[in-house]
Amino acid sequence: MLTLFGQTKSNILLPRAAKLISAVRIGNADFGFSFTASQHPSMARTFAGRQMRCWDFATAIGVHAKAVKRGYAADPAVNSYLVMMFRSRHLDLGRKLLGEVRAYGFDLLTSNLMVAELMRTGECSAAMKMFDEMPDRDVVTWNSVVGGCVRNLKIAEAFKVFKDMMRSNVEPDGFTFASMMAACSRLGAISQAEWIHGLMVDKGIQLNAILSSALIDMYSKCGRIEVARGIFNIIHRNDVCVYNAMINGLAIHGLAEGAVELLLQMEVEHVSPDAITFMGLLKACGHGGLVDVGRGCFNLMIRKYSIQPQLEHYGAMVDLLGRAGLLEEAYRLIETMPMDPDVVIWRSVLSSSRTYKKAELGELAIAKISQLKSGDYVLLSNTYCSINKWESAARLREAMQKKRVHKVHGKSWIEAAGSVHQFRAGDQIHPDRDSIYKILEGLTQRVKLEGFVPSTELVLMDVSDEEKEKSLNFHSEKIALAFGILKSGPGAEIRISKNLRTCYDCHSWIKLVAKVLNRVIIIRDRLRFHRFEAGLCSCRDYW
Repeated sequence: MLTLFGQTKSNILLPRAAKLISAVRIGNADFGFSFTASQHPSMARTFAGRQMRCWDFATAIGVHAKAVKRGYAADPAVNSYLVMMFRSRHLDLGRKLLGEVRAYGFDLLTSNLMVAELMRTGECSAAMKMFDEMPDRDVVTWNSVVGGCVRNLKIAEAFKVFKDMMRSNVEPDGFTFASMMAACSRLGAISQAEWIHGLMVDKGIQLNAILSSALIDMYSKCGRIEVARGIFNIIHRNDVCVYNAMINGLAIHGLAEGAVELLLQMEVEHVSPDAITFMGLLKACGHGGLVDVGRGCFNLMIRKYSIQPQLEHYGAMVDLLGRAGLLEEAYRLIETMPMDPDVVIWRSVLSSSRTYKKAELGELAIAKISQLKSGDYVLLSNTYCSINKWESAARLREAMQKKRVHKVHGKSWIEAAGSVHQFRAGDQIHPDRDSIYKILEGLTQRVKLEGFVPSTELVLMDVSDEEKEKSLNFHSEKIALAFGILKSGPGAEIRISKNLRTCYDCHSWIKLVAKVLNRVIIIRDRLRFHRFEAGLCSCRDYW
């Protein structure tokens, strides 16, 4: 029968033959491939489509690829099933068949779908390869790549692709600029942010709620909260997402009172808050130490606005209480939650336990975290060290070594002359490293004269205090700060972004550096902004 169907010339019989063969047990790829000996695209497409509906991706795409190889046009409907393959997490097979089919080409629509899906599943290299091979690209193509790079934290690549887009004949649109503003927010680079904003104005892009929110978020996270507030004051504020962006911006700058005032302004302007609004307010109260106001916001969202707290809201309340030293109240709240606490909540408890030297509660939090990360060990070890439980700290270090747990490396970024420079802890690859470490050594000596004592108990290594002090001196934000001094004039403001929470030692050290140099130093860490000036920090040592 196979030979008969393979030789038939009837356009009527071919699809019927394909349906008949599709009814045979799924998974016999050789049988399916031999069926394409008919040299007829209708049969191949019907067969491939049926196999796809049965989730037999390998057979279906293999049949289709062979048909295309023989000179028949690619079928967009079959090619689009590749998107389903990646969406259903068949990644290994998807990569293999993508390479097989890509050689025969996609239409623009299918290519755009494929690039977007590859980016969504984190297959950035495959997406970029496909993008590079596309003969035609439209604004959707560029937006998929730019946005995908940003979502996958490939920020440098996002800027490169955007600049390539500007040199092409495709004009960026609002979606493009929304992605680029998100990239600037990640990077915290103000000159890049101002460049993107200027381009958006030059291109005549009209602000809507999404772009207005992105603009406020960008300037807030680049340290220009006053610019963000100025934009907020002049735009239309009839959408809750605009208020949410401003509230979150004020929160990370520790301006809790301003964030709470916006809730009152929302009532005046008849804009209803949502769950995200109250998350921002609770976060603001946590950073500002406004415990009673935070409790009030938590109750208000339930009683007045009928918004049921989600896990994130309970987590924010636990964090608020823990930061204020109310650990018993925080633990009681955890016990009365209508859902099980997640690891984020227990890590918040662990962090507060370290701050207030509550080792027992820290041990309880550790026991509740099923998969410990390096930061969890660090927090508990610091808790032990802060109350002189050296044997417990030593046992914890041994456990880390046995489980081969390593600390996440700190990274800091600083902008100089329009370029962004990245430094890792102990960085030795920067071309200016000799000058940087010379400045760093000089700063260390000057702050010691001001009474600075290194917090060597923070170092989880069984070495001398001298070696521990040396390790602390190589934290990434200290190196970035020395580079900033090297590249800037006297008295110039220095801005740094960091991927982790700033440690107590660096925080104390930078306060004194700001004092002895008479400079403003702004650091955005994982949690918030710190503005160091005249020996003080805007967080009031509450972070």
